[in-house]
Amino acid sequence: MPMNDPSSLPYRPCVGVMLVNADGKVFVGKRIDNIEGDWWQMPQGGVDEGEDLRQAAYRELWEETGVTEQHVKLLSQTREELLYDLPPELVGKLWKGKYRGQRQHWFLARFDGSDSDIRLDAHQPPEFCDWKWVEAELLPDIIIPFKKRVYRAVLEEFRALI
Repeated sequence: MPMNDPSSLPYRPCVGVMLVNADGKVFVGKRIDNIEGDWWQMPQGGVDEGEDLRQAAYRELWEETGVTEQHVKLLSQTREELLYDLPPELVGKLWKGKYRGQRQHWFLARFDGSDSDIRLDAHQPPEFCDWKWVEAELLPDIIIPFKKRVYRAVLEEFRALI
């Protein structure tokens, strides 16, 4: 497929998890490979071939945060997939050049563990180098710009349940 025509590429199937603690704050991590900017994101990642979306959400959450299924309760799922396109300078560089962006199903999960249950090094290689709890309303301000629309939509859909 021609690299100069991103519209011919498919979207990568993905799940994301808005992990909320007892204080109503949301987990965000700082990606290890984030060189430019002070961007933070919620756990998210690809869905394996034939994998159930809920199981993918639990797996991604564990891989990126070390949080296990026993410490979370899934409360909701977005009604529809949310799509985003990569900026032109990243198309062809991420995900072996196979995708133009991601199509994401998001889950809202209540965290009932303690901060010591969060282990960024639970899976190798780790994806985050730092993490924090933030007010939900800050999410669109701290995510990399090309994902802002998705974060606004996730926040809007889950706001009443946070």
